[in-house]
Amino acid sequence: MACEFKVTRCVEFAETDMAGIMHYANFFRFMETAEHGFFRSLGFSIVMENFTPPIGWPRVHAECDYFKPLRFEDEVEIQLLVSNKTAKSLSYLFRFRKLNTPPGEEVARGSLTVVCVTRQVDGRMKAVNMPAAISDKIEVAPKELLQ
Repeated sequence: MACEFKVTRCVEFAETDMAGIMHYANFFRFMETAEHGFFRSLGFSIVMENFTPPIGWPRVHAECDYFKPLRFEDEVEIQLLVSNKTAKSLSYLFRFRKLNTPPGEEVARGSLTVVCVTRQVDGRMKAVNMPAAISDKIEVAPKELLQ
């Protein structure tokens, strides 16, 4: 079972603001990159139309605390840790480490909670239990990793 995933990204020029630092909103895009990679590592796509009924993962909570800036061409590791799991939701902790300054200084920390949903006939979303095929592959990270 999986509880952790890491991906490395390089900050692109288009992801920076007029001050030359990575725009705050791009940290959420990087979180999403890690989440999608996590699902791929489990053998799934985040777009789950092959389930009956198809399921989705809307965000119900997102936050990020920033400690130091990232700049153009900085290499950053995004670590995803599963911090909570219920029958219908997953919560993640994200750590951002700047790799081009030893020893991998933490520059930000974020969290994201997603809920497993199906779309009703009238278009509304309804929270549902995660399919066992997914739930059985995911576990909450050990407490020592979450601290």
